[in-house]
Amino acid sequence: MTTWFVLLNIAILIFLLIGLFYMQKKHISFSKRVFTGLGLGIVFGFGLQFAYGSASEIIAESAGWIHLVGGGYVKFLQMIVMPLVFISILAAFTKMKLSNNVGKISSLIIGLLVGTTAIAAAVGIAAAVGFDLEAVEITQGEAESARGEQLEQSFQSIEGRTFPQQILDLIPANPFLDFTGQRPTSTIAVVIFAAFLGIAYLGIRRKSPEQAELFTKIVDAIYTVVMRVVVLILRLTPYGVLAIMTRTVAMSDVDSILKLGKFVVASYVALAVMFLIHLLLLTFAGLNPVTYMKKSFPVLTFAFTSRTSAGALPLNIKTQKSLGVPEGIANFSGSFGLSIGQNGCAGIYPAMLAVMIAPTVGINPLTPSFIISVIAIVAVSSFGVAGVGGGATFAALLVLSALNLPVALAGLLISIEPLIDMGRTAVNVSGSMTSGILTSRITGEIDSSVYHDMNEKIEAEA
Repeated sequence: MTTWFVLLNIAILIFLLIGLFYMQKKHISFSKRVFTGLGLGIVFGFGLQFAYGSASEIIAESAGWIHLVGGGYVKFLQMIVMPLVFISILAAFTKMKLSNNVGKISSLIIGLLVGTTAIAAAVGIAAAVGFDLEAVEITQGEAESARGEQLEQSFQSIEGRTFPQQILDLIPANPFLDFTGQRPTSTIAVVIFAAFLGIAYLGIRRKSPEQAELFTKIVDAIYTVVMRVVVLILRLTPYGVLAIMTRTVAMSDVDSILKLGKFVVASYVALAVMFLIHLLLLTFAGLNPVTYMKKSFPVLTFAFTSRTSAGALPLNIKTQKSLGVPEGIANFSGSFGLSIGQNGCAGIYPAMLAVMIAPTVGINPLTPSFIISVIAIVAVSSFGVAGVGGGATFAALLVLSALNLPVALAGLLISIEPLIDMGRTAVNVSGSMTSGILTSRITGEIDSSVYHDMNEKIEAEA
């Protein structure tokens, strides 16, 4: 009987996917189709959980088939991340978009990413204190204990890493290894490698114009093909969002979420406040925050459902370009934002954990010295946090170990980790885009007419 129910669920999914395809054929806007996919996924996911229960065998088997659509879409996006980062940075040099102020642009982007992460840490501290969160209030079951042991083992692999070592990890010793994405800092390493090639190209252009011209044509041809692949993949976004959201909602443990409801609410309040800070920064820069929200909706929706900043990179870059950000700056901020200064994962989350865990070892989290230490350590530790699932855990290990707090207690939140990770990822991507927009505003390179033009938005029809 289980097989028949699974087949029924697959049939319903196919029906919903066909519905989204019909919307595409009717030329309904990309944003509306993404929002529809999100809504259908939530409804279908709750329907599955209500019918079978989140722990049922039918849900588990159905989720495997549903994940074939959602997981496949995320893998396609991850497939194009490294080629996109590499060729986009290189093309920025060949098109003379970054040749005069690479250092200034990079410094501004990194400064904004780290600065907003420090602010995010302060927001996380305020949320934890305001909601009176303490680790001792959370019941530790078998899953939490197992997760705690796993975190202690992970901690042993990073114990003793100094800030200079974290910076050194950003430099590519073997760029071909980094093209495979094997290191948490692989994306930044590829950016650095592409920048070196770009700088070398500028030197060749002065000495051997003919060879430089040939190189430019090759880069332009590869760039055109890669961007076409991006467009083809982005067409799948509404279908991917539907499948990802269905699986996430169907398999969520509602009882655990209710038990840890105070932490979930506190986390989302902090994330909402940080998003409002992004909007305030744009407002202070003379840009309309409502326009930003409308144009960034598709990428933030995808980041929320997929929980991967790396997978959201193509949408991130296209969104920034639709907001008038030059291509070179968009690629730099999007790429740096994958491993540096993630406001949600590397800012709010570890700061909240530090405040929750501090009382268990006799530390008053309200003392000014502790608060300043948390903010400073969070900002420094935000270098090299991977833009994929697990980045927040890695950031928490770094911060808790630097504060001499027990890292195993971070495992107490394993049951609600997927739920809060959705919001964290969306805020990470928003912070990355905000840094790109503000950088282009400060350098005077933003195209304000494009920013305010609502006809300039993400589409994947071409």
